[in-house]
Formats: sequence, structure tokens, C-alpha cells
Amino acid sequence: MATGETGFADVFYDLVSVQYHSLKAGHDYGQYVRDAENAGLDDVASFFREVMDQDSARAKRCHEFLGKLQGTDHGGPATQ
Repeated sequence: MATGETGFADVFYDLVSVQYHSLKAGHDYGQYVRDAENAGLDDVASFFREVMDQDSARAKRCHEFLGKLQGTDHGGPATQ
């Protein structure tokens, strides 16, 4: 099992990273939706909502995978 500098399995770290960035982006997209709505661009606001939903689904999938990996050789800190 490959481990990165963190001592966690690479796949575990990668999933946490994707989950974090998906959640962070989803938070930012809320502002983008408001900006588009304030500009009267409902089609653009709708697009941003789609993107936000996709990132939300991505974060949820990461959460599910992380749950499956918990307690395995691929989850949590690597053991020597």
C-alpha cells in the first residue's frame, strides 16, 4: 500500500482531498448562483446549481468510499 507524506494511504488522502474540494466549491457556487440571479441570468444560475449538485454528489460518493475504507489497510494512517 502506497502512502504519501501524511502517513495515510494515498487513496484515502485522495478521497479526502476530492471531498474537501467538492464541498468547498459547492460553498463558493452558492455565491455564483446569487450573482447570476442578481444579474437576471436565470439560465446561468441554473447552470451553477447543476454544477453545485454535481459537486454535492461527488462529495457524497467520497464519503461513502471513505466509510468503506475505514478499518481496512486503505483507511486511516498506514501501519508499518
